[in-house]
Formats: sequence, C-alpha cells, structure tokens
Amino acid sequence: MYLGIDLGTSGVKVILLAEDGQVIASQTAPLSVSRPHPLWSEQDPESWWQATDKAMLALAAQHDLKAVKAIGLSGQMHGATLLDKQHQALRPAMLWNDGRAFQACQQLQLQCPEVQAITGNLVMPGFTAPKLLWVKENEPETFQRIAKVLLPKDYLRWRMSGDFATDVSDASGTLWLDMEERAWSERMLQATGLTMAQMPRVYEGSEITGELSAAVAKRWSLPCVPIAAGGGDNAAGAVGMGVIHKEETMLSLGTSGVIFSVSDGFTANPDAALHSFGHALPNTWHTMSVILSAASCVDWVVRLTRFSSVAEAFQALEKQPKKSQFEPYCKVVFLPYLSGERTPHNDPNAKGVFYGLSHDTQPLDLFRAVLEGVSFALLDGLDAVKSVQQVSDSIDVIGGGARSHYWLQLLANVLAVPMDYREGGEVGPSLGAARLAALAVQGASGLEDICRKPNRIARFEADLTYQDYYQEKRQQYQSLYQRVKGL
Repeated sequence: MYLGIDLGTSGVKVILLAEDGQVIASQTAPLSVSRPHPLWSEQDPESWWQATDKAMLALAAQHDLKAVKAIGLSGQMHGATLLDKQHQALRPAMLWNDGRAFQACQQLQLQCPEVQAITGNLVMPGFTAPKLLWVKENEPETFQRIAKVLLPKDYLRWRMSGDFATDVSDASGTLWLDMEERAWSERMLQATGLTMAQMPRVYEGSEITGELSAAVAKRWSLPCVPIAAGGGDNAAGAVGMGVIHKEETMLSLGTSGVIFSVSDGFTANPDAALHSFGHALPNTWHTMSVILSAASCVDWVVRLTRFSSVAEAFQALEKQPKKSQFEPYCKVVFLPYLSGERTPHNDPNAKGVFYGLSHDTQPLDLFRAVLEGVSFALLDGLDAVKSVQQVSDSIDVIGGGARSHYWLQLLANVLAVPMDYREGGEVGPSLGAARLAALAVQGASGLEDICRKPNRIARFEADLTYQDYYQEKRQQYQSLYQRVKGL
C-alpha cells in the first residue's frame, strides 16, 4: 500500500492506495485562508501540519497502515514558507493567489531582463520569487532572518522527515528554476537576494527524498517508510489521471481552474501568461493555464444568493423549466476575477464584475452567469495552451467542481470538446502523490502500469446546438474586461 498526502488551499486530503491501484480510503481535514488586507492571502504553516496530523490519525483509526511502503506528497504551489535558523516559521505563508507583489514583479523584471529566457514564464505576483522581494522591501528584518525557503508541501516533508527537499514540478512555480536544466538558477536567486544554501534540494517527483521519522511514524501507526519528492498539485493530479504523454490534457476544477497539457519537450509562450513547467516525471514538461478563481466563484455566489449549498443551487438550476436542459437563457455576464487573474491577463488588479442586471434578474441568473463566466475563462486558458502545442481530443476533469454533471456538460459545450470524468477525479493530486510513491519504490519500469488512466465514469459530449450563443456571449465577456480594465 501507498499513502498520498495533498496539501490543498481548503484542506488536507490523504488517501490509501492498494497495490492494484485502487483507492482504499481517504480522509480530509479543512483549512481556512486569512485575507488581512486587499490582495493578501495567507495561511499559518502550523495549521497545515495540524490538519495533516488530524487526517492521518483519522485514517490510522480506520485502517491498518503497517503495510504502507512509501508516502508521496502533493500541494498547492507558489507559497512562500519562510523559516529561521531554528526552523520556525517567520511569518504566515503567502499563498498562490496572493497579489500584493505586483510592484516587486516589475522590479524583478528590471533587475533580471533574462528571466523569461531562464524560466520560460512571465513574472507574476503569484510566483514565489516576487513574494520574497516584497518581504525584502516591506519586512526587511524578517528577510534577514530567513534560513530556508520552502514550498507548502515541502514544509510538511520537513515536519515528517527533517529533510529540506522539493520536486521539479513544484519548484517550476517559483521563478528560481532554470526550466531546461531542471535545477535552481543562481542568477534568479541572486536577483532576489537569496543563496543556494537557503533553498531545498531539487529532486524528480519519483525520487526518494528521505524517510519518515520514528516519532511521526509511531504517532501515525506507520513503519519508517521512504518519502517520495511528489509534485505540485496540478502535476500530481495529472499523474493521478494518467496524463503523462505528450498532448494529453486535463482540466482541474478546484479553488482555481487549470488547463494542464503535457508538452513535447520544453515549450513556452509567456506573452499569453501561459505557464511552462517541469512535470512530476523525469524528462517531461507541460504547459499550463491558470485562472485564480474557479469553484471558489461558485462557493461565493452561493453565499451571495443565500442558497443553502452548492448542491441546492445546482438542483434548482436543473429544475428550472426550459425546452432543453442547456438552453441558454441568462443575459447576465460575469467576470470571475475575484482574486485578480493570471491567464491570459496577468492582472492582479482585475476585479469580478456582473454586467446586464435588471429588475428581472433572479438569483439563479447570477448562479448561471458565474458558471458561464468561469467556463469562458477556462476557454481563454485552453486557447493559450493551443497557441504553443496540440492538445488531446478529449479532456480529463478533476477537482471538487467536477462532481457537478451539469457544469461538466456546460464546459463541454463552451469549450467544444468532450469532458471525461474518471475514477479518482475527486482525489486527483493525492492519488498522483501515492502513485509517485509507488514509482519511487518500484522503479521507472512500472510507469505505464502505475500511471495508467483510471476507468472513465462518464463522458460529456459537446452539444454544439447553442454554439452561436456561446460565441456571442464570450465576445461580450472578453470585451467587458477590456472596457473596465484599469477602473
């Protein structure tokens, strides 16, 4: 058996994977996000550890874990976790959707004009390097005390084993990695005032970084098993869905929204705010578009419209009388930029907008507009990916938002491509982490078997009946952003 631990934004999920690749059990412990100022998004690293411990104890209470052979880690990317010489957190971790470092991005671009050549990516506030420049400028005493800079999942690794390590896919989102060399760039570290000694060692996702400490192993009722490097949440999710060969494509519908496609070698298009990262598997790369608010927009509008739950809102939408379940009726346009936006705008100051309200507008109109707006944003991202490479003829979907068949059908219609929902889609990153743990123990020869595509539960074919409607409304959507930009 193998364990996969995924540190998400809204919670920590752990899964137990059988030798035959089936998920035996899972446990989740919730997390909350602090937003003390506009554009800020933070979490206390200690809360990550407490949630992980809670989930692991719950799993151990229900299952015998003595047969576990290895652990893999996955987690939210880009978070700046800063430790002092005593390995204590110096401040709350600044998360992937923290937008305060906009000016630091401009500073870093001026200091290091070759950043795109080295990293293959635009300088964005969400990346880790600009966050460190912000700390250097605004919290200089904290900056001077930094002994180690870790990504979120790698803080868990240190708590579990005492090792300072990361993997290529997660390190790709820092702007410190030389993307073709898959190693830290001294030039990029110098540009932010850091040294190699302050960084964790970089491994491939299926390599072993250390061993679970005796104290933690005893507490979790585990043997002292090896820990695999793992992957950033999207790369690990792709491994979980068997998205490992060129052109294979996945959509992650979680707090954020991601189009992930395996590339034929390293390729980049930073002008479209497209990410070009290393995959969690050796000698493999991928391109990735990111919207900062996806399912989080749905949670927000459900609270706004006072539905009791997301499920209730979807049920009400499905029951609304109309000739066809997916017949367009909503005249409201929504821009889903509640936390700014990455692809394709790279605009941390972008704002969410409802346009087209009238006395006739009902709560369900707002809910439907949000679903459409997020879908249009994901289509922008898919177009960005297609600007540099071919994608597969169908897209695998993972994440909490993928549980809604209504939304999956809407996405198929808007993106004009079939959507496949597969077993394990709700635990994609933790499943991928467990698979990377299996690869670490069994070796690369088991890749095709361990990382096979899970069984397909349902396919949602694109219904092009209303293609003209979606094309017209998407043009309104894109025009609206350009008209309000900068206000």
